[in-house]
Amino acid sequence: MEDYEKPSLEIADIFEKFDSMLGSLPPEHWKVVQAIKNCRTGALGGHLLQCGSCDFKKNAYNSCRNRHCSKCGFTKRNQWVEKRCEELLECPYFHVVFTLPSELRALVLQNKKVMYDILFKASSETLKQVAKDRLKVNIGCIGVLHTWNQTLIDHPHVHFIVPGGGLTETNKWVKGHESFFLPVKILSQVFRGKFLQLVREANDHSQLKFFGSIEQLIHPGIFDDLLIGCASKEFVVYSKPPFVGPEAVIKYLGQYTHRIAISNYRLLKLEGENIYFKYRDPKDPSKKKTMVLHVKEFMRRFLLHVLPLKFTRIRHFGLFGSRYKKDRIKLIRDLLGIETPEVREETWKDLLKRITGVDADKCPHCQNGVLEARHQLSPFYSTA
Repeated sequence: MEDYEKPSLEIADIFEKFDSMLGSLPPEHWKVVQAIKNCRTGALGGHLLQCGSCDFKKNAYNSCRNRHCSKCGFTKRNQWVEKRCEELLECPYFHVVFTLPSELRALVLQNKKVMYDILFKASSETLKQVAKDRLKVNIGCIGVLHTWNQTLIDHPHVHFIVPGGGLTETNKWVKGHESFFLPVKILSQVFRGKFLQLVREANDHSQLKFFGSIEQLIHPGIFDDLLIGCASKEFVVYSKPPFVGPEAVIKYLGQYTHRIAISNYRLLKLEGENIYFKYRDPKDPSKKKTMVLHVKEFMRRFLLHVLPLKFTRIRHFGLFGSRYKKDRIKLIRDLLGIETPEVREETWKDLLKRITGVDADKCPHCQNGVLEARHQLSPFYSTA
């Protein structure tokens, strides 16, 4: 069960105390740091709340609403999870992950928008093509970009939720096998070919930049050597049905759809200039381990995952493409004889109470009164 109590240490505390160590930062990184520091503080303003039954008062400060903030996005995240669960079909679902080899990570970091777009395009087209070739159907899928591993190292990969079935050209539903989706080896080979071809085309159109540690890639021969070397590497593709149902995968991905890298709940303690946090070792997944990083390295790793401005990290493809998604889901449900569930409509306060049991309007002092906004608290800082 998720812990909703306020953690004793937050990422905001680390930036507040040590951001002077960061030195010069790109404007988009500095904006993220300032937003996280100012979130739910007087810097962003808010309201004075007072109980109607007793003398209790408290200041309720505004959230920064920055998508990189570990304190924001609770409502949007849970609404996204529930919306995706409402759209589930009566068929097996598969969890598919496309990962890039480590040799490409420096190139990705210096060209985030271009390379992340290529990752989405190559992986989604791979799924659609292999499904079309082997199952003779058009499929739908939802992709979520992750750029980190448990120790915050850059590790770009895309998670897909894919139903085990699709529509034929004549709009007939074909159900796939209960425990097998598409051959992983073929997915890996097709993905590798598509990805490297798209990277080469991006370079041919001067869309890639090379500086610092990869400056030598500006020379065509060296760039070709990189792609040739990667062509011999395995582009890892993971594909298995979720063991406890598709809802579990959606909820797992929902933890990362509206924040990046690490939650406050994984932070253990700050000792001097060292941060202790929990992580899961894929080689020993049965238990949590503790990692210690200097605060400067911790902040550096966190900021590796700041997304390009307006970049969309949750995307829908094929049958689930946004333009016709509702019509196609309705068609599939009609073919399967499934009723469309009622859409739940509720305020963020209702959602908070249903999920956590916390009543945002209830006075924490007398437990009977209702908190009412008496007047507005003006902000003295803007993250815009």
